[in-house]
Amino acid sequence: MTIVLTPDEQGEACFLITRRPASMRRHARQWALPGGRLDPGEDEIQAALRETHEEIGLRLRAEDVLGLLDDFPTRSGFRMTPVVAWAEPGQILAPNPEEVEQLHAIPLVELEKPGSPVLRPIPESDRPVLSLPLLDTLIHAPTAAILYQLREVALAGRSTRVSHYEQPVFAWR
Repeated sequence: MTIVLTPDEQGEACFLITRRPASMRRHARQWALPGGRLDPGEDEIQAALRETHEEIGLRLRAEDVLGLLDDFPTRSGFRMTPVVAWAEPGQILAPNPEEVEQLHAIPLVELEKPGSPVLRPIPESDRPVLSLPLLDTLIHAPTAAILYQLREVALAGRSTRVSHYEQPVFAWR
């Protein structure tokens, strides 16, 4: 998966986030970062860059990669490797309607809002679900956990781990 960082029209650093369409076989209508499975012979960075192009039409190169965050094992059986990359402004984004219903550029400062993150217990787990208030809704782990780690590492300079946070039950399948 790719955390794409790019400036908006005012030069403010933003990250790109998508909402998956209702027609998706897995994780329909969930908020996500561009990403997907590795093709044979690919490493995590190559897959992240390919998936970013396939999902939102953005071409990134290996030189655009700033680094990796911690892997996040999901309840649905995947291991997400967050690749942080910089996209120069002015590129045309072309979301693939089969994979992306909505595409948003959100200023990084939104990750530092008071009351963020939201932690709540659920009866199905002894771990709290981590959510972030963004786009007038709550975005949940794993996407929220990965964005929270980005905030902690990149904006606050703290070495924060997030794989222990829970996901809401609807994301377990």
